[in-house]
Amino acid sequence: MEKTPKSLRLQIGLFGRTNVGKSSLLNMIAGQDVAIISSMPGTTTDVVEKTMELLPLGPVVFLDTAGLDDKSILAEARLKKTHKIFDRADVILLLTEPDIWTEYEEYIIEEAKRRETPFVIIVNKVDLESPSRAFIEKVGEKTERVFLCSSIDYKNRDRYVNSLKKYLVEVVPQDFLTPPSLIGDLLPSGGLAILIVPIDMEAPKGRIILPQVQTIRDALDNDAAALVVKEGEYRHILDNLKNPPDIVVCDSQVVAKMVADTPDDIKCTTFSILFSRYKGDLIETTRGVVEVKRLVPGDKILIAEACSHHAVEDDIGRVKIPRWLRQYVGGEVQIDVFAGRDYPDNLSEYRLVIHCGACMLTRREMLFRIHRARQEGVAITNYGVCISFLQGVLERVLSPFPAALDVYRR
Repeated sequence: MEKTPKSLRLQIGLFGRTNVGKSSLLNMIAGQDVAIISSMPGTTTDVVEKTMELLPLGPVVFLDTAGLDDKSILAEARLKKTHKIFDRADVILLLTEPDIWTEYEEYIIEEAKRRETPFVIIVNKVDLESPSRAFIEKVGEKTERVFLCSSIDYKNRDRYVNSLKKYLVEVVPQDFLTPPSLIGDLLPSGGLAILIVPIDMEAPKGRIILPQVQTIRDALDNDAAALVVKEGEYRHILDNLKNPPDIVVCDSQVVAKMVADTPDDIKCTTFSILFSRYKGDLIETTRGVVEVKRLVPGDKILIAEACSHHAVEDDIGRVKIPRWLRQYVGGEVQIDVFAGRDYPDNLSEYRLVIHCGACMLTRREMLFRIHRARQEGVAITNYGVCISFLQGVLERVLSPFPAALDVYRR
């Protein structure tokens, strides 16, 4: 559980005014001092992340945010990070105090409803004051998932945590309990996937990257097998198989070679395209790649990477994709790169967004990024879709996904 990537954990956002007890509640749930607590408002200066196993849900991460009514000198920077958690949280926990309900609580609920994010209201500090009947009725009009607690009452910790678990189980997104398949639905039981994994400068020493690991695991979870090879050995191994594989998946950087080496009757695609479907919306990213045809020199393009790795000499997002785009367009285009969870507020100034596979983001985060692009009238596509288009093999690697292929052809 400690090794489970954050992107695969249930993301639980703790929201509320300053000094309402968010950090104290997190410490009580964790059973340890995770966040600094103080009677001084605004003690939480940055988002505090705590990963843990919360049965029966499994691996989760709590996101303790700065108070939305922060008036300190650093308030603007703190609140900007707090607002980003709205896009990331799968579930929102709204903390308040007895008989205190302000525009800040209303704002949090409005943001949750706007994003269709389920929320639970926790009335804290009941050791100091009992909430009035009128207050309980008012809060109950917002949601039926309300419970009272004292975040410093450790004698009743089990009761409070069990109440929280009960509500979390009720509201947890279905795709967390039964996540969509990554590759399993493309393979029959007992089937075989060949995974082409380059070992180059971008490959971490002694291991393979997360998308490849998850693809192997999903194949095994669906009673299929995965055969992992490098691009140089792929054709030799393919020719020596008694039966052809059910699908071939490769790193996008070697997609042209993979397509050239793969017989037409064998389905093939890329890891990035698998993740475009798994974490986002493959139909939308396929539709978005058509905007590449309309690019002209001088257009502004956003490259969005979910991870913040150190860029290597021939980095895929910062070097190779920009180079291929300039060759396709026949001139210079302006490229902005945003890494990690940094994402621009001014999407409308871009002609196109090219996003990585989002293996480090939750599905909710990626879908919200797609939604924002759609709202602002900006086309958005995916690394694998874009690279395959620029290499002239997009129809071939969309063959396992008839709906996306149909959208592209139309």
